[in-house]
Amino acid sequence: MPRLCSLVLLLAALSAGSACASSDGGELQGLESPYPRQAHALTSQGQALSMAYLDVRPAGSGNGRTAVLLHGKNFCAATWEDTIAVLVADGWRVVAPDQIGFCASSKPRGYQFSFAQLAANTHGLLQALGVERPVLIGHSMGGMLATRYALQYPDAVAQLVLVNPIGLEDWQAEGVPYATVDQLMEGERRTTAESIRAYQRKFYYDGHWDPRYDRWVEMLAGLYAGPDGEIVAWNQAQTSEMLFTQPVVHEFATLRVPTLLMIGGKDRTAPGAQRAPPQIAARLGDYPALGRRAAQVIPDAELVEFPALGHSPQVEAPEQFHAALLPRLAR
Repeated sequence: MPRLCSLVLLLAALSAGSACASSDGGELQGLESPYPRQAHALTSQGQALSMAYLDVRPAGSGNGRTAVLLHGKNFCAATWEDTIAVLVADGWRVVAPDQIGFCASSKPRGYQFSFAQLAANTHGLLQALGVERPVLIGHSMGGMLATRYALQYPDAVAQLVLVNPIGLEDWQAEGVPYATVDQLMEGERRTTAESIRAYQRKFYYDGHWDPRYDRWVEMLAGLYAGPDGEIVAWNQAQTSEMLFTQPVVHEFATLRVPTLLMIGGKDRTAPGAQRAPPQIAARLGDYPALGRRAAQVIPDAELVEFPALGHSPQVEAPEQFHAALLPRLAR
């Protein structure tokens, strides 16, 4: 991105995010991937689709184990760049897919999005790659997907790691009003780099911002700003409705795999909270309380708390995050 545009993006007072966002196309065609991007062909719901993924292997034989990294709704496989490097250096094979409807994967128009379907798509990819019983590491929405995957395929998961997963509470049951896909689409159409940045600053990083995060903001904004922006927004509206209406929190007690919860205490993410009455919105997204409650409900759970970090500890403080993660994976 030209230097002038990058400087403009850093000025929160200016609303030039969409004007400066690079136009990457609906499958991030213009974004350089940190690792070689591959494609898994699948037929789902009567459509021929392509699921992009990264498959990074260590030098030599490694430790014989595989970690599967599942991205959040406002993230992509590429966002795991630092974690991939650390895991591969530790001997892990790492597979990081972009889910259908996201990032570099197909954007279907008529698709019934569900966590069960995304889990099935991911399971098919792993079977095609010969991956058996990996460690699943899910961040944000990826935590909801990882949970559904572990419930759906309990014998195919060695360990579950949930990094600030959304879905630790049932927003609809808490009193957040429902919004239709059409209503959500209207909000998605207004998405710009500045609106993405403002949302993440408020809910992810406790009001603070580091220019390092702009890289990932611009990646998302480029999807919306490109020629396929309408279908990108439509899939995002569909998946927003999906995560709101398909809670996994009520099934935590039935998980049968060892689970590591890694919680940034400054996170206040609560999808739909802006639609709720102020007295309801104020109590949502309390991650310290939600993480401790989840650790009590999940049968074989360990909780790691990062009190000073937010929604994306692996991005905000990678050294601290990986220092906590690696020894617990080694167990």
